[in-house]
Amino acid sequence: MKESNKQLIWWLGALVMGAVLGLLKSDAINAVCNFIATVYTRLFQFLAVPTVALAIMTTLISFGRQKSTKSIFLHTITYTLLTTFVAALVGLVMFKVIAPESIPQHMLSSSADVATGTTFYDHIISVIPNNIVQPFLSGNVLSILLIAIAVGLGIAFMTESERKDILIKAIEGVQELFFILIKALIWTLPLGITAFAAQLAAQLSGGIILGSLGKWTAVILSGNIIQFFVILPLFLLIRKINPLRVFRAMSPAVMMALFTKSSAATLPVTLSSAENRLGANPKVARFVLPICTTINMNGCAAFILVTSLFVMQCGGMSLSLPAMLLWVIISVFAAVGNAGVPMGCFFLTVSLMTGIGAPVEVMGLILPIYTIVDMVETAENVWSDSCVCAMTDKDLKGRI
Repeated sequence: MKESNKQLIWWLGALVMGAVLGLLKSDAINAVCNFIATVYTRLFQFLAVPTVALAIMTTLISFGRQKSTKSIFLHTITYTLLTTFVAALVGLVMFKVIAPESIPQHMLSSSADVATGTTFYDHIISVIPNNIVQPFLSGNVLSILLIAIAVGLGIAFMTESERKDILIKAIEGVQELFFILIKALIWTLPLGITAFAAQLAAQLSGGIILGSLGKWTAVILSGNIIQFFVILPLFLLIRKINPLRVFRAMSPAVMMALFTKSSAATLPVTLSSAENRLGANPKVARFVLPICTTINMNGCAAFILVTSLFVMQCGGMSLSLPAMLLWVIISVFAAVGNAGVPMGCFFLTVSLMTGIGAPVEVMGLILPIYTIVDMVETAENVWSDSCVCAMTDKDLKGRI
């Protein structure tokens, strides 16, 4: 908790410092900040794709290890997918209702070459890889994620053997290496936040950027609030569970998640609250909650969807309803596969936008706001974990 609070103070301090530097309107300072921001954008792109692909593989591989408790596992996956799909759909509705304006391309550090007029059919076909090398050479992130899903499921259903164990250890080892690289990048992130905040302050023109980012923030936060206070309680009411009782019992975990911004760090409190305050069966709680911590990402799915649509819109991409619905599916499965990646939602969105040639510079403008959004999303994720646990416990009461 102390480490997380210290990080938050550093990030907020960097945000203020960047805003001050940007408002100075110094060409020399702006040039340095633009250089630093470009470096961080490239580092985000470098780490994002392999990290997310490895996370999806390890998540799906773990599914093959859950056969002994099939009933609990199926209930957990069902409720996770249902709540995550609804979270993404709520985000889509709020995006259409609030309708954030695009940031003009001339205000971005570079202009993206985004193909317009691509049909829904062409978009689907472009995702299907015709060989294993081309997606990596061309940077087709959706194809890479599809390969990661296939490899993860393939390993999950492989017969237990020494070769399978070696393969899994190799993948987990590479994943751990990338986690170390990401932690190193996050450690230096105050410098990046300062540069991005300075860019944002320097580029404010007639309130255009501020208004666009303000509406984007409103879409994200309103979607999270609706999911937290309306949708998830409705899921509980449908299962004839009192949402107020569940929230009172799980409030210590939800509050800790808000300030730590980590579902994993909150897990001990979540488990204790579920068993001792909610009265959930320990067999259910100790199985459901660790799984939900890695795959039940309601807030992450909404963030990926809304931010992807916003970035594509800023790049001049035509967003038809079928394309938006396709991105709902992409965001849900990307969020489910986003197991344990620090700043995973942000990195995942960067990787997706890089793959389609959308203006990733927009993600740099979003970064200074992300720390606040991350707090709200983590609290929502833990509240969703708690609801999934309560519903699974109710469904299986007396059967386990």
